[in-house]
Amino acid sequence: MMTHLNKQAVKTSLYASKAPLEWAITNNGTLYTAQIPIDENGDVVAGGIEAQTRQTLDNLKHTLECANVGMDAVLQVMIYVTDRDYLKTVNQVYAEYFEAPYPNRAALVIAGLARKEMLVELVVYAAVP
Repeated sequence: MMTHLNKQAVKTSLYASKAPLEWAITNNGTLYTAQIPIDENGDVVAGGIEAQTRQTLDNLKHTLECANVGMDAVLQVMIYVTDRDYLKTVNQVYAEYFEAPYPNRAALVIAGLARKEMLVELVVYAAVP
């Protein structure tokens, strides 16, 4: 039996990637997105892990607003960092963007991300109307 797909792209003002991707997709009440620390020109922001985490979360907040939901709609977050020592800073910045009940989450320390200057990436699932 085929499941009915209602897959739709969320239109944002984030930098238009040359890669074959959408910044967010919704389907049957769930938003799927991956966010990275890029600015409006598509450049990875300078300033280390704190600046990159803040930019990534700002990009997430913008994407959610474009889908007519807020940060409280986030159900799960997968955090990818390139150094275990970054997690303390990520947690401090993350706590400024979310309130209890917090999203479920996992944190992974990995060898590298798609762009070598990136220190953090978030994969997020959120509920949408």
